[in-house]
Amino acid sequence: MKEHRIGIIMNGVTGRMGTNQHLLRSIKAIIDQGGVRIGDDEVIIPNPILVGRSASKLVELAKRAGLPEDRISTDLDAVLKDPENQIYFDSTLTGQRPSGVRKAIKAGKHIYCEKPTATTSAEALALYQEVTAAGLKNGVVQDKLWLPGLLKLKYLIDTGFFGEILSVRGEFGYWVFTGEHEKLQRPSWNYRKEDDGGIIVDMLCHWQYVIQNLFGEIKSLTCLGATHIPTRWDEKGKTYKCTADDSAYATFELENGVICHFNSSWTVRVNREDLLTLQVDGTKGSAVAGLRDCKAQAHAATPRCVWNPDIDSPIDYKDGWTRVPSNDTYDNAFKVQWELFLKHVVKNEPFPWNLLQGAKGVQLAELGLQSWEERRWLDVPKLG
Repeated sequence: MKEHRIGIIMNGVTGRMGTNQHLLRSIKAIIDQGGVRIGDDEVIIPNPILVGRSASKLVELAKRAGLPEDRISTDLDAVLKDPENQIYFDSTLTGQRPSGVRKAIKAGKHIYCEKPTATTSAEALALYQEVTAAGLKNGVVQDKLWLPGLLKLKYLIDTGFFGEILSVRGEFGYWVFTGEHEKLQRPSWNYRKEDDGGIIVDMLCHWQYVIQNLFGEIKSLTCLGATHIPTRWDEKGKTYKCTADDSAYATFELENGVICHFNSSWTVRVNREDLLTLQVDGTKGSAVAGLRDCKAQAHAATPRCVWNPDIDSPIDYKDGWTRVPSNDTYDNAFKVQWELFLKHVVKNEPFPWNLLQGAKGVQLAELGLQSWEERRWLDVPKLG
């Protein structure tokens, strides 16, 4: 068996997302399964090195991941000089990301990073242009494309189930405790604009690639943000003023005429089947997808509804929906994209989710904030 051993610099993975999704459920899982097979006699074996500011956190994290102690470092410049390390992965704070990415580009490393890729679309686009000019492979995390529920939804789209798609309604979020009486589910910086927090910056990057890959290119948008909870308590129990939005209400007009509306909120209590649901309505059928499940209702199974609030409804509306079967096995969404990127680096297999796509996500978030501030519709210019 021919092994392609690929050193991966993983910068900033001591955070919740970096630890759980990228290191433990993706890279460690790939190592544990024996690598990524790229043929009958070839395999890619990741060899991660963890980089961060806290040596003690890195030591503990390396133990959890089963990595030797020599695969941690607090010196990014030093690990970038090692030619065995071919990929640079960044999941640091958004404001710090361009600095690390540019160092890695200068060192000749392929780039894979979390989103948002920068705090402004101009800088995000510049990163794409710089990495492209250097002839390096690059990618941005767009994990929701490989969620089982969205894969089932994509199957319905590809097989023509919907006929002409008319509209999409997305509901996302849950109640994030303020920290006054309960333990926080999300770090306090998420609610401070000065620390690059805010749900518009966070989630519109996701909705951009979900909409583009499933439904079409975005033509224009309007977005209303809100800071519904003005005061929260941080990790040390101290109160602080929330300067970033905790909810966003956005409508997108697509070039093909489809209308998408997404509500995103950290101040909503869940009375739906999942933390994220997408309802797609078309001329021939409708479907509702969650993280793992998807239900559909064909035109022939659509009940005739009659408005009469004076009696209990004679129709159980949920009875007319059928679960889309799980005809495939579904792996962790982050892991799936990691495997695709590793194949891209080693075998040059297609990987369209590059830093240009990341810049589009930043652009949409930027326009969302501008729309909120100016209280108007905005066109979405072409990037690249």
